Amino acid sequence: MIDLSTEYLGMKLRSPIAASSGPLQKSLDNIRRMEDAGVAAVVMHSLFEEQLEVESEHLDAFLSGGAESFAESLSYFPDLTSYNIGPDGYLEHLRRAKETVKIPVIASLNGVSDGGWLDYARLIEETGVDALELNIYYLSTDIHVSGAEIERRHTELVRRMRQHVKIPLAVKLSSFFSSIPHMALELDQAGADSLVIFNRFYQPDFDLEELEVKPHLELSSPNELLLRLHWAAILYGRIQADIAITGGIHSAHDVLKAMMAGARAAMMTSCLLRHGISWAAVLERDLVAWMEEHEYSSIEQMQGSMSYGAAPDTTSFDRGNYMRVLSSYALRR
Repeated sequence: MIDLSTEYLGMKLRSPIAASSGPLQKSLDNIRRMEDAGVAAVVMHSLFEEQLEVESEHLDAFLSGGAESFAESLSYFPDLTSYNIGPDGYLEHLRRAKETVKIPVIASLNGVSDGGWLDYARLIEETGVDALELNIYYLSTDIHVSGAEIERRHTELVRRMRQHVKIPLAVKLSSFFSSIPHMALELDQAGADSLVIFNRFYQPDFDLEELEVKPHLELSSPNELLLRLHWAAILYGRIQADIAITGGIHSAHDVLKAMMAGARAAMMTSCLLRHGISWAAVLERDLVAWMEEHEYSSIEQMQGSMSYGAAPDTTSFDRGNYMRVLSSYALRR
């Protein structure tokens, strides 16, 4: 019998198929349907740091304050009142989610500072959730802030968060660090139990008719998985923290690649939005079929099998592969 189980954040999951943070989790019925479809763990929709700084009934006024009132232009943030519920409501939603399903429920905090949400993390822990994912979404626009300072802020935030909560802590990070392996090691040593790679950078678009900068959101594509496979394979076995891949997971083959790169969980949202929650059952069925055909007995058997450490020739991960890719494209007819 095929064993799909994997261990993530100290928890035994029935399979590596997990739902990443997204709008579907606002509905308890959707979370229940995810469990029924075979989703092994669910990361809840994020609570934004901005929601902790301002009472929920004043969010509209807060967001409409504009860039002239704040260091960063808040016009790039989503309409938090339509995306999410307020802080108190979020806590209650977490409690009800835990009561609704048996699969692990992971809360999500989205922010950049170490303000009041450190204390709020304790309240999240009290809801009974199984873990907390810290979604550090930081876009540096200050020319006087160095990359080293940004990295220091990340590690200090994780270190302080680790002191505030006892439940497992996952850190969802960006791919824009100058040295991802070093950043991963720093976060690992700061207390992260898992690194989730990578956060997607939502870039605003220009409206030429209205001459406005407007939010622009596209669902992920399988092409985005390649960057994540690359860094998961390089990090596997070199840090203590688990690795989860999010972004670009759309098929059973994508899940398999993530496992072979060294991930313990393959997280998805876009494919569930595009195909429906029942798509998770399709992924699991196809996963089992591929493993039977290729004589794999377990997910554990393949984890890390195509990582940097397992490669007989590591040039595929280095500059040598850059040259091979360019030359192979040039030879095409």
